[in-house]
Amino acid sequence: MLPLRFAGRWRTASIVLLLLVLAVTLMPAVWFWPEKQQLVTWFVHADKWLHGVTFVFLAVWFAGQYRPQSYWRIALGLLAFGGLIEICQKAVTYRSAELLDLAANAAGIGIGLAIALVGLGGWCLWIEDRFVPAKAGTGGA
Repeated sequence: MLPLRFAGRWRTASIVLLLLVLAVTLMPAVWFWPEKQQLVTWFVHADKWLHGVTFVFLAVWFAGQYRPQSYWRIALGLLAFGGLIEICQKAVTYRSAELLDLAANAAGIGIGLAIALVGLGGWCLWIEDRFVPAKAGTGGA
C-alpha cells in the first residue's frame, strides 16, 4: 500500500464500494428500467459494457492506493471478485451468470490498470496532498 495518511478510511471506502457493486449486480434488472421489453433489448447490448466500465473504475480505484508492483494482486483480486459476482448471480433466480461477463470484467481490469500505469495510479496520494494539509491539526508559530 502507498504511504497514505488516511489508509484506514481508503480501505473502508473500498469495502463499501465493493459491497455496493455486489448489491447492484444482484438487484433485479427491472429496477433499472420501467418497461421490461425495453430493458431486455437495451440490457442485452449494455450488460458487457456495464461490466467492463465498472471494473475499469474498480481497477483505477485500487491502483490509487497501491504501488505498481502490486497491480497484479489488484488484477487477481478483482478477477476473484468478478467470479464471486457471477456465482452470486447464478444463485438468484432473476439474474444469470455468463462467462462473457468475466471476460468483460477482465478487459475492464486490464484497461483500468493500463490507465493507472500511464499516470492515474497513486491518485489517492494526490488527493491527500492537494486537499489535506500535511500537518492537519497541529499548530504552528
